[in-house]
Amino acid sequence: MAAIPTYRWRCAPDGLATRRQLRARGLRPGGQDVAAQLKRPRRRRSPLVAYLYSIEQAKPVRPMTPAKWTALAKANAARRICPECRRDAGYVIPPSLGMCTPCAYPDEQRAA
Repeated sequence: MAAIPTYRWRCAPDGLATRRQLRARGLRPGGQDVAAQLKRPRRRRSPLVAYLYSIEQAKPVRPMTPAKWTALAKANAARRICPECRRDAGYVIPPSLGMCTPCAYPDEQRAA
């Protein structure tokens, strides 16, 4: 396996971009291999690494179909349903609680 070219942070050549930078341009890597990487040194921890892809080989982002929009809406709605009381909480239930606030803290709700 060939070594990936490595650049210092903010020193990448033109024509390469991260996934986020591609997405901001309406592009996606499209199955291409990583062209290079950026490394940002950090104190007392391993360096941050960002993978770079060729902008020329990138493909346009696939448009959302009506079926995908429907599936996304259902998934977001499911994140609002409390597994305890089965009601729509009106907000996304925090994973740390795993249920809506009234179910997680029933004593505080009665006192108020």
